[in-house]
Amino acid sequence: MKQVLLIALGLLALVGSPAVQALTPQQARAIATGDSDDRIAAMQAALAAGDAGLAPLAQALMDDAVKLTPERVLIVRDGQATDAATGQAVAAVPDDAEDPVNNNRIRRALQAALASLKLFSADRGERAQAIAQLRDQADEGLMPLLDKAEAAEPDAALKKQLGLLKAGVLVASPDAAKRLAAAQLLEASDDPNTRSLLLERLATGGESDPAVRAALQEALSSVETRLALGEWLGVLFTGASLGSILLLVALGLAITYGLMGVINMAHGELMMIGAYATFVVQNVFRTYFPGAFDWYVLAAIPLSFLASALVGAALERSVIRWLYGRPLETLLATWGISLMLMQAVRSLFGAQNVPVENPAWLSGGLQVMSNLTLPYNRLAILAFAFIVLGGVALLIAKTRLGLFVRGVTQNRRMASCVGVNTARVDTYAFALGAGIAGLAGCALSQVGNVGPDLGQSYIVDSFMVVVLGGVGQLAGTVVAGLGLGVLNKLLEGWAGAVLAKIMVLVFIVVFIQKRPQGLFAMKGRSAEA
Repeated sequence: MKQVLLIALGLLALVGSPAVQALTPQQARAIATGDSDDRIAAMQAALAAGDAGLAPLAQALMDDAVKLTPERVLIVRDGQATDAATGQAVAAVPDDAEDPVNNNRIRRALQAALASLKLFSADRGERAQAIAQLRDQADEGLMPLLDKAEAAEPDAALKKQLGLLKAGVLVASPDAAKRLAAAQLLEASDDPNTRSLLLERLATGGESDPAVRAALQEALSSVETRLALGEWLGVLFTGASLGSILLLVALGLAITYGLMGVINMAHGELMMIGAYATFVVQNVFRTYFPGAFDWYVLAAIPLSFLASALVGAALERSVIRWLYGRPLETLLATWGISLMLMQAVRSLFGAQNVPVENPAWLSGGLQVMSNLTLPYNRLAILAFAFIVLGGVALLIAKTRLGLFVRGVTQNRRMASCVGVNTARVDTYAFALGAGIAGLAGCALSQVGNVGPDLGQSYIVDSFMVVVLGGVGQLAGTVVAGLGLGVLNKLLEGWAGAVLAKIMVLVFIVVFIQKRPQGLFAMKGRSAEA
């Protein structure tokens, strides 16, 4: 387009010229009113002269914040008027002030001018925004400007985007050699916009040269391969993220069900208590320690563990201790307790979901590819799950409490005979499993809604993880949790969420029929009992 070419040439002069000056009243009026060609020429002249007043005037014209008087061009914002040429404040806007008329051509020229100016901004975000804006406005006339911006760009990612922007411009060039070179440049792209551009060029009538068309087809195949890789990696990461959540939830069950043989249907509600404890800590920090709000999660982790562990200990001492060895009664009793806990939460916090905010350092994500961004909160949960797993493994294998738990699990009578207080060990072990459920609730509060029904969404899946991995086997819990998470997400992309759940359940039923002890069978005397 002619106006874009004029602006580009003017901006090149601006970048190369050290002089910066204000607009004259005549220049401001020429930019704000008159024939479109004359206004665009005035913009070009202002760019060539390096006029500092051009950017605020262009932005004001875009925002319809300009008034015209016979003597001046005024920028009016928030009821305050300033002279567009001198920048001086004006006492009042005259009653006879008129609005400039900006047609679509002028607006496109203003947008191109503002975006072009931002290519050389000191702020990286503004430069990235300028590149995005120019994708739909750039033509071959902007190539000298883009070359200069690419040479001056210090950020590697933005430099790559500028290179792709240049290739996107040249792919529509009248010169077949330039189109061929552009196709070869676009072959290295992993941007979905590049795929759309290549499809458009390959459409009927888009490209007539056979060599260029073949290069465009090859570039399209390469881009689609990269995009498909990004999508598959995204599915795998989402599955691993779901698996890490299932792992956290199932770790507590691996103790209460796997080691103690208790079918705890209130395990999901213990997780819910951990999530609500995180909500309470968040509100305390927001009210009393607003400056440290970003670190409330670090305080919520131990408190969510403690809250759920205390409820679990009370549950074990009051109900579970009388039901060891009676799985059906345990199931019914804990199911009733789960209903009581849900109603208690509804009475205290209401039936609606409560908001839990991510701290700043868990917001956003790591962009690996153009179509693959790894959210920081899910990366943190993935790391947190393995930290908790390591802590539980060390506690069970290396500590006195872990020794007592293993001893009571393997032979309760013998442990009691050598002086182990088995009732106390039962309480500690159940509280530990409940506390780990609270940690799972704390983690879940960072990725989903927190409500009274939070635990119901994960209790069945977590039981399946424990059974599939092998009762009492932490290694099996890890493999089953991550495996089921990835499998579920892979099947969702193929068959949908509902059918994926059904297929996973059928798979587990068939697997348990063939291997009743799960992936990792228990070894030793306990396996023979």
